[in-house]
Amino acid sequence: MVPKAPAPALLALALGERLGRTLSLDEMGMAGAPPITIETGLNFHRDPDQALHLAAEYWSTVDRRSFVKVSPFALTAYSAPVTRWLAVPTDPPLPRVGGRRVGRADLDDLRAAAEEARRWDSKFGGGNWRTSMVTDCLSQRAAPLLRGTFTDKIGTELFAATAELARVAAWHDVDMGHHASAQSHFVQALRLARASGNPAAGSYVLATMSLHTYLRGFTDEAIDMAEGAYERSKHDAAARVLAFAKLAEARAHGRAGNAPAAAAALIRCEQLVDAADTDPRDPNWLAYLTQARVAADAAEIYRDLNRPTDVLRWDQQVAAMPEGVFSRAVGIRQTVIATAHLQQRTLEPGLEAGERALTILSGVHSTRSRSYLRTLTTALDPWRTEPEAADYLHRAERVIAAG
Repeated sequence: MVPKAPAPALLALALGERLGRTLSLDEMGMAGAPPITIETGLNFHRDPDQALHLAAEYWSTVDRRSFVKVSPFALTAYSAPVTRWLAVPTDPPLPRVGGRRVGRADLDDLRAAAEEARRWDSKFGGGNWRTSMVTDCLSQRAAPLLRGTFTDKIGTELFAATAELARVAAWHDVDMGHHASAQSHFVQALRLARASGNPAAGSYVLATMSLHTYLRGFTDEAIDMAEGAYERSKHDAAARVLAFAKLAEARAHGRAGNAPAAAAALIRCEQLVDAADTDPRDPNWLAYLTQARVAADAAEIYRDLNRPTDVLRWDQQVAAMPEGVFSRAVGIRQTVIATAHLQQRTLEPGLEAGERALTILSGVHSTRSRSYLRTLTTALDPWRTEPEAADYLHRAERVIAAG
């Protein structure tokens, strides 16, 4: 029998042993390591140097077109990254000598890119061409900086800024239903957050991963992740960051049908948002998490719990949001209100809110927003033979089909 050839990784390890040292990832590639793929992005290296190299290589060379069409969610892909972050949420400062020197202007550019992407995402959804350019920013601007020369101070800020850019890219992919791509971005964001030495950055990423997990139907695991994001950083993170983790937990409890647990998490979230106004560590990048935003999410939680009276009560606390700035959020909110009216068996106000939602969301490129319309059309099913409902359903299904 002809012996089976060793795997490329084993060849690299064997070569490293002969040389008396550990091979770099570049050298491992020379030893026959496989090409960068979407699975590569799910690696969460313990070694900070290898983690930075992998992130830069992943964003620079992965062919995004090869996996956006078929993008299943794999719960197991989050297991090792989450476990490793919970075990060790921060790395020591890491200066590097590499390519060109990284300065504060570079950090400002990355933060500005993330903020611009968030604005376009809120207005037009994750499928808008301006929004999707965040992945180009990761490959063309962030990746070269990770290979650059920087002090430990600049390095920690660079890693945190890149982690947020990757988190934004991941959420765009969630919005468009590209779940495998989203998971790779999330894992790399969590690893860079750990490299930044900032547990708050990791908590924010992990709480957002919890939202992704609950949206895919894994509520127990989503609760675990949100609780981990809160507990692991409750002595280090700003109040508003911890509030976001509690909000993610409440969302998952609501989808799981656990009303007492959802209410308890919401109460703690509100307390933390109140405390954030006097917290000197309050981050600018989470300023959108206000009591009005909590109320909007609470309305959705109680929709999931089939408690329409509570939905409408919470909705009264939501401040009016400008439609042109927060188109997707306003449209989604209208689907929640419409569904609550239908849960109360009141067709006319349900259709009124549904019309507003349809008008807004028909101009938003977001697979996730279409899922809210599907929930609404399902709630309309008992009235399917009513002329007004039938007309609405016909038009809504065309918008849903258009993607």
